[in-house]
Order: sequence, then structure tokens, then C-alpha cells
Amino acid sequence: MKPLISVTAAALMAVAATPALQAQEPPAATEAGASMLAMVNLPANGGAKLTVTSPAFNAGSDIPFENTQYKGNVFPGLAWTKGPGSTKAYVVIMQDGDAIRNGAPIFHWSLVNVPAGVTRLDAGMAAPPAGAEYGPNIRGANQPYMGPHTPAGPKHRYHLQVFALDTTIPHDATASYDALTGAMKGHVLASGELVGLGQAPPK
Repeated sequence: MKPLISVTAAALMAVAATPALQAQEPPAATEAGASMLAMVNLPANGGAKLTVTSPAFNAGSDIPFENTQYKGNVFPGLAWTKGPGSTKAYVVIMQDGDAIRNGAPIFHWSLVNVPAGVTRLDAGMAAPPAGAEYGPNIRGANQPYMGPHTPAGPKHRYHLQVFALDTTIPHDATASYDALTGAMKGHVLASGELVGLGQAPPK
């Protein structure tokens, strides 16, 4: 007589037998937009570095679904080490280096003129800190946080890049990515980034 297997046990065995259907693929070996990222094209004078962290995820780990457009689109929070003494303001730029649209990495979010005394943005931030303003993203000027919306397939790398500047950004330079980065060129004292991984929701 053959032993009976419960429906629950059979289901668990089926899941265990097909891990590839449950797991998200790692990012592609080559990051399509790597050479076009802001940090690559806006090097810091002297190469000074900022350490960037988030309370929501560690460097190289998955960005929680609550911080994506799939669920909540809640800002994850961000912190960085203090820039050089001559820092006047910080700029934050978020890009998806694994997705190219209109010839550039998808531009998710920016925050400009963060005061020199501010080195932390709280999780769930509903408005910019006093003195700062939302910059542009792929949708246009003055855009709030737009989290990942990773398509099915390999995970994508999302770069949260922070720049310490020796100047502030004029309002008319916040209309587009090109205008913003043009105003930053030659004024970056230090920079750093946190890279998190985004993925499509599991089926």
C-alpha cells in the first residue's frame, strides 16, 4: 500500500521542486547606463567621498516593495556623511542604471539645494526640508519621489547619488536633467551613492 501525501505536503514539495519560478534573476552582468550615471559624469573635485545609507535597505540589497511604485511608493529615507567645510548645498539624484529611455538611464527623482547642515532625509518624507526643493525627473520639473517600477526579468540597480556642492542651484536650472547637471558641473566637492535592487512583484 502506497503512503498517502497530504495536499499541503504535496504543494510544498511542488514549490521546492521549482525554485526558478519563484526567484528573481540577479541584475544583468553589464549595466547598460553605467557610463551615463550622474556620479560618473560629475566627478568630485579631488575625489572626496560621501557615505550614503538608508534605514530601509543595505547597499546591494533589495529595495522593499513599500518603497516602489508597486506598493506605496514611500520614500525609504536617506542619510550621508557631512561634506567638506565649504559645502553650500547637497543634491540627490536617483537613476535606474539598467534601463535606458530616450538615450539615458531612467531618471527617477532629484532633490536640490538641501542645506549644508542637513545630512538626513526621514523615511516617508512628505515634503523637502526647508530651503530645498524637488528637482526634475523623467516626468518633468518639480517631481516628488518616484520609486522603482522594475519590469519582469532581472533585477535593476537603482543609484541614490548624493553630491556636496560649493554653490546652490538656481531655480531655472531645475527644469530638466541636462539643466540640473549643467549647473552642477565643476561645483561637486564630494559625492557618494547607495545602490539598491528593484524587482517586479512575485507572482
